[in-house]
Amino acid sequence: MNKFKSSCVLATLVFGTTLFLAGQEPKIPAGAANGQQPASRDKPKPAAPAEPDRADMMRKFLGIGAAPDPAAVDRGQKLFVANCAFCHGSTANGGATGPDLVRSVIVLHDEGTGQQIGKVVLNGRPDKGMPKFNLTEAQIKDIAAFLLSRTQAAANRGTYQIQNIVTGDAKAGETYFSAHCSSCHSISGDLAHVASKFDPVALQSRFLYPRDRRRPGAEGPANPRAETTVKVTLASGQSYEGRLERIDDFSVALVGPSGEYHSWLFDAEKGIKVDVHNPLQAHADMLPQYTNADMHNILAYLETLK
Repeated sequence: MNKFKSSCVLATLVFGTTLFLAGQEPKIPAGAANGQQPASRDKPKPAAPAEPDRADMMRKFLGIGAAPDPAAVDRGQKLFVANCAFCHGSTANGGATGPDLVRSVIVLHDEGTGQQIGKVVLNGRPDKGMPKFNLTEAQIKDIAAFLLSRTQAAANRGTYQIQNIVTGDAKAGETYFSAHCSSCHSISGDLAHVASKFDPVALQSRFLYPRDRRRPGAEGPANPRAETTVKVTLASGQSYEGRLERIDDFSVALVGPSGEYHSWLFDAEKGIKVDVHNPLQAHADMLPQYTNADMHNILAYLETLK
Protein backbone atom coordinates (compact mmCIF):
# COMPACT_ATOMS: atom_id res chain seq x y z
CA MET A 1 0.00 0.00 0.00
CA ASN A 2 1.51 3.38 -0.99
CA LYS A 3 1.75 6.33 1.38
CA PHE A 4 -1.24 8.17 -0.18
CA LYS A 5 -3.66 5.23 0.28
CA SER A 6 -2.35 4.61 3.83
CA SER A 7 -3.04 8.24 4.72
CA CYS A 8 -6.63 8.03 3.36
CA VAL A 9 -7.40 4.85 5.30
CA LEU A 10 -5.88 6.24 8.53
CA ALA A 11 -7.83 9.49 8.21
CA THR A 12 -11.07 7.56 7.67
CA LEU A 13 -10.47 5.33 10.72
CA VAL A 14 -9.65 8.30 12.96
CA PHE A 15 -12.73 10.19 11.71
CA GLY A 16 -15.00 7.18 12.31
CA THR A 17 -13.56 6.47 15.78
CA THR A 18 -14.09 10.08 16.85
CA LEU A 19 -17.75 10.01 15.82
CA PHE A 20 -18.27 6.61 17.50
CA LEU A 21 -16.87 7.91 20.81
CA ALA A 22 -19.16 10.93 20.45
CA GLY A 23 -22.18 8.64 20.06
CA GLN A 24 -22.69 9.27 16.35
CA GLU A 25 -22.53 6.89 13.41
CA PRO A 26 -19.77 7.70 10.98
CA LYS A 27 -20.87 9.21 7.66
CA ILE A 28 -18.30 8.32 5.06
CA PRO A 29 -18.16 10.97 2.38
CA ALA A 30 -18.65 9.82 -1.16
CA GLY A 31 -15.37 8.94 -2.83
CA ALA A 32 -13.60 8.01 0.43
CA ALA A 33 -12.03 4.62 1.21
CA ASN A 34 -15.36 2.79 0.99
CA GLY A 35 -15.93 3.99 -2.56
CA GLN A 36 -18.68 5.99 -4.22
CA GLN A 37 -21.96 5.80 -2.26
CA PRO A 38 -25.27 5.09 -3.98
CA ALA A 39 -27.57 7.99 -4.65
CA SER A 40 -30.24 8.73 -2.07
CA ARG A 41 -33.52 6.88 -2.57
CA ASP A 42 -35.38 10.03 -1.62
CA LYS A 43 -34.18 11.80 -4.74
CA PRO A 44 -37.26 12.92 -6.71
CA LYS A 45 -37.87 11.04 -9.95
CA PRO A 46 -38.26 12.97 -13.17
CA ALA A 47 -41.86 13.56 -14.16
CA ALA A 48 -43.29 11.13 -16.66
CA PRO A 49 -43.78 12.58 -20.13
CA ALA A 50 -47.27 13.89 -20.73
CA GLU A 51 -49.66 11.79 -22.77
CA PRO A 52 -49.89 13.07 -26.35
CA ASP A 53 -53.07 14.96 -27.20
CA ARG A 54 -54.89 12.59 -29.57
CA ALA A 55 -56.95 15.39 -31.08
CA ASP A 56 -53.78 17.39 -31.76
CA MET A 57 -52.08 14.32 -33.24
CA MET A 58 -55.03 13.75 -35.58
CA ARG A 59 -54.98 17.39 -36.68
CA LYS A 60 -51.29 17.12 -37.51
CA PHE A 61 -51.86 13.84 -39.33
CA LEU A 62 -54.61 15.38 -41.45
CA GLY A 63 -52.66 18.61 -41.92
CA ILE A 64 -55.61 20.83 -40.97
CA GLY A 65 -53.80 23.03 -38.46
CA ALA A 66 -54.88 24.27 -35.06
CA ALA A 67 -58.55 24.76 -34.21
CA PRO A 68 -59.83 28.36 -34.37
CA ASP A 69 -60.79 30.23 -31.22
CA PRO A 70 -64.19 28.87 -30.05
CA ALA A 71 -65.39 32.35 -29.08
CA ALA A 72 -64.54 33.67 -32.56
CA VAL A 73 -66.31 30.68 -34.14
CA ASP A 74 -69.43 31.38 -32.07
CA ARG A 75 -69.46 35.06 -33.05
CA GLY A 76 -68.75 34.19 -36.66
CA GLN A 77 -71.58 31.67 -36.80
CA LYS A 78 -74.10 34.28 -35.63
CA LEU A 79 -72.82 36.78 -38.20
CA PHE A 80 -72.86 34.17 -40.96
CA VAL A 81 -76.43 33.05 -40.23
CA ALA A 82 -77.63 36.66 -40.15
CA ASN A 83 -75.88 37.79 -43.33
CA CYS A 84 -75.04 34.77 -45.49
CA ALA A 85 -77.32 31.83 -44.63
CA PHE A 86 -80.14 32.91 -46.97
CA CYS A 87 -77.86 31.99 -49.91
CA HIS A 88 -75.22 29.62 -48.51
CA GLY A 89 -77.27 27.77 -45.86
CA SER A 90 -76.90 28.02 -42.10
CA THR A 91 -74.07 25.47 -42.08
CA ALA A 92 -72.29 26.94 -45.15
CA ASN A 93 -72.98 23.76 -47.13
CA GLY A 94 -74.85 25.67 -49.82
CA GLY A 95 -78.37 26.95 -50.25
CA ALA A 96 -80.93 27.64 -52.93
CA THR A 97 -78.79 30.24 -54.71
CA GLY A 98 -75.36 30.18 -53.08
CA PRO A 99 -72.59 27.57 -53.44
CA ASP A 100 -71.13 25.28 -50.78
CA LEU A 101 -68.47 27.30 -48.93
CA VAL A 102 -67.07 24.35 -46.97
CA ARG A 103 -65.37 23.17 -50.17
CA SER A 104 -64.74 26.62 -51.60
CA VAL A 105 -61.18 27.13 -52.84
CA ILE A 106 -61.19 30.71 -51.52
CA VAL A 107 -62.25 29.54 -48.05
CA LEU A 108 -59.64 26.78 -48.03
CA HIS A 109 -56.88 29.20 -49.04
CA ASP A 110 -58.05 31.79 -46.51
CA GLU A 111 -57.25 29.39 -43.59
CA GLY A 112 -59.26 31.50 -41.13
CA THR A 113 -57.34 34.74 -41.67
CA GLY A 114 -60.18 36.65 -43.34
CA GLN A 115 -57.85 38.05 -46.00
CA GLN A 116 -59.20 36.08 -48.96
CA ILE A 117 -62.78 36.04 -47.71
CA GLY A 118 -62.74 39.76 -46.93
CA LYS A 119 -62.15 40.71 -50.56
CA VAL A 120 -65.29 38.86 -51.62
CA VAL A 121 -67.41 40.03 -48.69
CA LEU A 122 -66.53 43.72 -49.06
CA ASN A 123 -66.63 43.86 -52.87
CA GLY A 124 -69.35 41.29 -53.55
CA ARG A 125 -69.77 39.42 -56.82
CA PRO A 126 -72.36 41.36 -58.81
CA ASP A 127 -71.98 39.07 -61.83
CA LYS A 128 -73.10 36.14 -59.67
CA GLY A 129 -75.77 37.98 -57.72
CA MET A 130 -73.76 38.46 -54.50
CA PRO A 131 -74.09 41.95 -52.96
CA LYS A 132 -71.47 43.85 -50.96
CA PHE A 133 -71.54 43.64 -47.17
CA ASN A 134 -70.49 46.47 -44.89
CA LEU A 135 -68.68 44.44 -42.21
CA THR A 136 -65.68 45.36 -40.09
CA GLU A 137 -62.34 43.58 -40.33
CA ALA A 138 -62.98 41.91 -36.95
CA GLN A 139 -66.40 40.65 -38.09
CA ILE A 140 -64.94 39.22 -41.30
CA LYS A 141 -62.24 37.46 -39.32
CA ASP A 142 -64.89 35.92 -37.04
CA ILE A 143 -66.80 34.65 -40.09
CA ALA A 144 -63.52 33.25 -41.42
CA ALA A 145 -63.00 31.42 -38.10
CA PHE A 146 -66.48 29.89 -38.39
CA LEU A 147 -65.84 28.76 -41.98
CA LEU A 148 -62.47 27.33 -40.93
CA SER A 149 -64.20 25.30 -38.22
CA ARG A 150 -66.60 23.93 -40.85
CA THR A 151 -63.82 22.91 -43.26
CA GLN A 152 -61.87 21.27 -40.43
CA ALA A 153 -64.97 19.37 -39.31
CA ALA A 154 -65.44 18.07 -42.85
CA ALA A 155 -61.82 16.89 -42.98
CA ASN A 156 -61.70 15.41 -39.47
CA ARG A 157 -64.64 12.98 -39.27
CA GLY A 158 -63.40 11.76 -35.88
CA THR A 159 -64.89 14.86 -34.24
CA TYR A 160 -68.37 14.25 -35.64
CA GLN A 161 -70.92 13.82 -32.87
CA ILE A 162 -73.77 11.46 -33.70
CA GLN A 163 -77.11 12.84 -32.60
CA ASN A 164 -80.08 10.82 -31.33
CA ILE A 165 -80.93 8.28 -34.03
CA VAL A 166 -83.81 6.54 -32.24
CA THR A 167 -86.51 8.44 -34.12
CA GLY A 168 -88.56 5.66 -35.71
CA ASP A 169 -91.88 4.01 -34.94
CA ALA A 170 -91.29 0.97 -32.71
CA LYS A 171 -94.66 -0.57 -33.60
CA ALA A 172 -93.93 -0.39 -37.32
CA GLY A 173 -90.48 -1.79 -36.62
CA GLU A 174 -91.98 -4.77 -34.80
CA THR A 175 -94.23 -5.48 -37.80
CA TYR A 176 -91.26 -5.34 -40.18
CA PHE A 177 -89.20 -7.56 -37.87
CA SER A 178 -91.94 -10.18 -37.68
CA ALA A 179 -92.25 -10.29 -41.46
CA HIS A 180 -88.56 -10.28 -42.42
CA CYS A 181 -86.34 -11.18 -39.46
CA SER A 182 -88.14 -13.54 -37.08
CA SER A 183 -87.34 -16.65 -39.13
CA CYS A 184 -83.66 -16.29 -38.15
CA HIS A 185 -83.75 -14.22 -34.95
CA SER A 186 -85.69 -14.48 -31.71
CA ILE A 187 -86.36 -11.70 -29.20
CA SER A 188 -86.27 -14.30 -26.41
CA GLY A 189 -83.18 -16.02 -27.82
CA ASP A 190 -80.22 -14.40 -29.59
CA LEU A 191 -81.75 -10.91 -29.34
CA ALA A 192 -82.86 -11.10 -25.71
CA HIS A 193 -81.93 -7.84 -23.93
CA VAL A 194 -79.93 -6.79 -27.00
CA ALA A 195 -80.60 -3.09 -26.36
CA SER A 196 -78.85 -3.31 -23.00
CA LYS A 197 -75.72 -4.73 -24.65
CA PHE A 198 -75.19 -2.11 -27.37
CA ASP A 199 -75.78 1.61 -27.70
CA PRO A 200 -78.17 2.69 -30.49
CA VAL A 201 -75.40 3.51 -32.99
CA ALA A 202 -73.67 0.15 -32.54
CA LEU A 203 -77.01 -1.69 -32.61
CA GLN A 204 -78.04 -0.10 -35.89
CA SER A 205 -74.63 -0.86 -37.38
CA ARG A 206 -74.87 -4.51 -36.34
CA PHE A 207 -78.11 -5.21 -38.20
CA LEU A 208 -77.24 -3.10 -41.24
CA TYR A 209 -73.60 -4.16 -41.64
CA PRO A 210 -73.03 -7.38 -39.65
CA ARG A 211 -69.41 -8.50 -39.72
CA ASP A 212 -68.23 -12.02 -40.39
CA ARG A 213 -64.52 -11.16 -40.43
CA ARG A 214 -62.18 -11.72 -37.54
CA ARG A 215 -60.30 -8.81 -35.99
CA PRO A 216 -56.53 -8.91 -36.68
CA GLY A 217 -54.83 -11.05 -34.05
CA ALA A 218 -58.10 -12.40 -32.65
CA GLU A 219 -58.94 -16.08 -32.59
CA GLY A 220 -62.15 -17.21 -34.24
CA PRO A 221 -64.76 -15.02 -35.93
CA ALA A 222 -66.23 -11.88 -34.39
CA ASN A 223 -69.46 -13.89 -33.97
CA PRO A 224 -69.38 -17.72 -34.26
CA ARG A 225 -72.90 -17.71 -35.72
CA ALA A 226 -71.67 -15.39 -38.46
CA GLU A 227 -68.79 -17.58 -39.62
CA THR A 228 -68.55 -17.98 -43.38
CA THR A 229 -67.72 -21.55 -44.35
CA VAL A 230 -66.73 -23.13 -47.64
CA LYS A 231 -66.67 -26.58 -49.21
CA VAL A 232 -64.07 -27.20 -51.91
CA THR A 233 -64.52 -30.27 -54.10
CA LEU A 234 -61.68 -31.27 -56.42
CA ALA A 235 -62.08 -32.93 -59.81
CA SER A 236 -61.02 -36.21 -58.18
CA GLY A 237 -64.03 -36.06 -55.88
CA GLN A 238 -62.00 -35.34 -52.74
CA SER A 239 -63.49 -32.51 -50.73
CA TYR A 240 -62.39 -30.14 -47.97
CA GLU A 241 -64.56 -28.05 -45.65
CA GLY A 242 -63.78 -25.32 -43.15
CA ARG A 243 -63.77 -21.63 -42.38
CA LEU A 244 -63.35 -19.46 -45.45
CA GLU A 245 -60.04 -17.66 -45.18
CA ARG A 246 -59.91 -15.99 -48.59
CA ILE A 247 -61.55 -16.17 -51.99
CA ASP A 248 -61.04 -14.06 -55.11
CA ASP A 249 -60.96 -14.51 -58.88
CA PHE A 250 -57.74 -16.50 -58.70
CA SER A 251 -57.77 -18.68 -55.60
CA VAL A 252 -59.61 -19.95 -52.55
CA ALA A 253 -58.27 -20.78 -49.10
CA LEU A 254 -59.80 -22.32 -45.99
CA VAL A 255 -58.88 -23.40 -42.47
CA GLY A 256 -60.07 -26.89 -41.57
CA PRO A 257 -61.59 -28.10 -38.27
CA SER A 258 -58.16 -29.02 -36.87
CA GLY A 259 -56.57 -25.73 -37.91
CA GLU A 260 -54.95 -27.02 -41.09
CA TYR A 261 -54.63 -24.52 -43.93
CA HIS A 262 -55.52 -25.38 -47.54
CA SER A 263 -55.45 -23.22 -50.66
CA TRP A 264 -55.94 -23.80 -54.39
CA LEU A 265 -55.28 -21.81 -57.54
CA PHE A 266 -58.22 -22.05 -59.92
CA ASP A 267 -56.00 -22.16 -63.00
CA ALA A 268 -53.92 -25.00 -61.55
CA GLU A 269 -56.87 -27.05 -60.27
CA LYS A 270 -59.17 -27.66 -63.21
CA GLY A 271 -62.68 -28.82 -62.43
CA ILE A 272 -62.63 -27.42 -58.85
CA LYS A 273 -66.02 -26.68 -57.31
CA VAL A 274 -66.45 -24.09 -54.54
CA ASP A 275 -69.59 -23.75 -52.38
CA VAL A 276 -69.59 -20.76 -50.00
CA HIS A 277 -72.06 -20.48 -47.15
CA ASN A 278 -72.43 -17.02 -45.64
CA PRO A 279 -75.03 -16.96 -42.84
CA LEU A 280 -75.14 -13.16 -43.08
CA GLN A 281 -76.03 -13.09 -46.77
CA ALA A 282 -79.66 -12.32 -45.92
CA HIS A 283 -78.56 -9.07 -44.24
CA ALA A 284 -76.57 -8.09 -47.34
CA ASP A 285 -79.57 -8.89 -49.57
CA MET A 286 -81.91 -6.79 -47.43
CA LEU A 287 -79.69 -3.71 -47.30
CA PRO A 288 -80.77 -2.28 -50.69
CA GLN A 289 -84.41 -3.02 -49.84
CA TYR A 290 -84.58 -0.93 -46.65
CA THR A 291 -86.20 2.47 -46.83
CA ASN A 292 -84.97 5.19 -44.51
CA ALA A 293 -88.13 4.71 -42.44
CA ASP A 294 -87.58 0.93 -42.25
CA MET A 295 -84.09 1.37 -40.75
CA HIS A 296 -85.26 3.80 -38.10
CA ASN A 297 -88.35 1.77 -37.28
CA ILE A 298 -86.38 -1.44 -36.80
CA LEU A 299 -83.91 0.34 -34.53
CA ALA A 300 -86.75 1.87 -32.49
CA TYR A 301 -88.19 -1.62 -32.00
CA LEU A 302 -84.85 -3.20 -31.09
CA GLU A 303 -84.34 -0.44 -28.52
CA THR A 304 -87.38 -1.76 -26.65
CA LEU A 305 -85.60 -5.08 -26.07
CA LYS A 306 -83.95 -4.12 -22.82
